[in-house]
Amino acid sequence: MSKQILVNAFNMNCIGHQSSGLWRHPDDRSREYTSLKHWLDLARTMERGLLDGVFLADVAGVYDVYAGSPDAAIRSAAQFPANDPFCLVTGMAAVTQHLGFGITGSIPYEPPYAFARRISTLDHLTNGRVAWNIVTGYLDSAARGIGRAKQIAHDTRYDIAADYMAVMYKLWEGSWEDDAVIEDRRRGIMTDPTKVHRITHQGPYFQLDAIHLCEPSIQRTPVLFQAGTSPKGQQFAAAHAECVFIAAPDVERAAGVVASLRRQTVAAGRTAADVKIFQLACMIVDDTDAAANAKMRDLQRYGLSEGALALMSGWSGADLSKLDIDARAENVTSEAIQSALKGLGARSVREWVDFLVLGGASPLFVGSPSTIVDQMQRWVIDADIDGFNVAYTLLPASVEEFVDRIVPELQNRGIYKTAYSEGSLRRKVFGRGDRLVAPHPAAAYRMSL
Repeated sequence: MSKQILVNAFNMNCIGHQSSGLWRHPDDRSREYTSLKHWLDLARTMERGLLDGVFLADVAGVYDVYAGSPDAAIRSAAQFPANDPFCLVTGMAAVTQHLGFGITGSIPYEPPYAFARRISTLDHLTNGRVAWNIVTGYLDSAARGIGRAKQIAHDTRYDIAADYMAVMYKLWEGSWEDDAVIEDRRRGIMTDPTKVHRITHQGPYFQLDAIHLCEPSIQRTPVLFQAGTSPKGQQFAAAHAECVFIAAPDVERAAGVVASLRRQTVAAGRTAADVKIFQLACMIVDDTDAAANAKMRDLQRYGLSEGALALMSGWSGADLSKLDIDARAENVTSEAIQSALKGLGARSVREWVDFLVLGGASPLFVGSPSTIVDQMQRWVIDADIDGFNVAYTLLPASVEEFVDRIVPELQNRGIYKTAYSEGSLRRKVFGRGDRLVAPHPAAAYRMSL
């Protein structure tokens, strides 16, 4: 295999992200999430390991579906408390030169005009290393936080997202021409007003009449991530996403999702290579397979089942406290993440809990560096993915072990970079220019000037 594997660290500005209860382990330091030093040290380690980026998850509400209460999530620190991911980026960027930053921004809670400025500012300050993970929300608690009774219907949220993207493209791509800033000191002209354009938008969900406040950043539009694999989510990804984050439980189901995404991307007028697909994975590594399995058993002793149930109930929109522990519920439907329960397959609630405690919804890769890289290669070849978002069990140990044990094995096989390439995150990931080009819809707003 000659394909170079892409890798992001999967993290969140909280105590307990995917592995419920592992903050109790004596080697875990995720409680230091409020310390800037914690994040700067992680960034340095990630860059030492030549990771493509850190993918920062986020939620705008508390997980309160399980037993109709937030208590389980609060007790177990299941993605609660959670701080703002955007605030981490400038500090982490200041101590790195190449590491990318994929930041989750939820459309229902981010007014487009202000959000466009925040992303452009970060793209300037990071020298073009910003990606945006586009999410449409799934927690009713988050909707109540902005005055709604509950989340808008699942498919309607994607219709809203499509209108939102048109606004963003107009601001990022159409408001400023590349040569608008002339910095003419003699004539006292910083910016040529004939090359700065007022944007108007009258869509079904958003209206705008404004000039983007920021001059063009290196990428203009950030690298666009998306994580929905429902039929409506895949349709949205085919039109807009550059990178898609999937969480398939096994290679076979991943292959089906990937094939569908690539077909729809081509049908949307783009090429299959225009989308990079990242699979969620959690890796437990040691010198030997036996030692790694012993480590896994030790980690499992610290897992909190109620935290896993709180997360799964929130992801699925189904209160799992109402189901018998040995019941199967893969056919439950809701307005939350529609693929959440179906993705775990025909398992009982008890089996889901055992699966979710380590790494959340991610498959576990357990073994020596050689064994784990064998598994990574199998997923890349058999599922046609491009890389992984790697969830941690312990911080900073999981990141350090990936960098010090797994990265060298990947490099020895010639399937992982030995140095960063120069340029923006888009240039690094795709090996081409800093900005989106046709047939991506964003390019039309810039090229029409």
